[in-house]
Amino acid sequence: MKSMHFSKFGLPVILLSGLTSPSYANEAEQSFVKELASCAAYYEIASTAIASMNAPQMQVVGKRLQKSGIQATEIASQYSEKAQVQKVVAAEKLKQEQALNGSSNLGVLMRQYKEPCKQILAEPQKRLDYWVMVTM
Repeated sequence: MKSMHFSKFGLPVILLSGLTSPSYANEAEQSFVKELASCAAYYEIASTAIASMNAPQMQVVGKRLQKSGIQATEIASQYSEKAQVQKVVAAEKLKQEQALNGSSNLGVLMRQYKEPCKQILAEPQKRLDYWVMVTM
């Protein structure tokens, strides 16, 4: 909440109350980290599923997904402590595994995460800028 006070020179001074609450940037970063954690969880689940397949031609895809998961976690760790990122990734992974409901069909997760996560990793700053704008 903003309040207006005047300095001894008659110029307005804007004071922001609640400076201890998260700033817009922190809200944006938290949303960004959660989104990256969702991507990291998706990549972990997908790479593990592909690694367990008896399909040598898919192993390259599995390795690429694994690297993307690591990349998502590394980017998230630039905005939050690594231990916190790992907790969020674990929670997101559990949520996604529950959405699969015991199925090994990754189609459900792919429809939700494949393209958005690819875009986030390709242009992370652009996505962070989006979160900054929507949390203002």
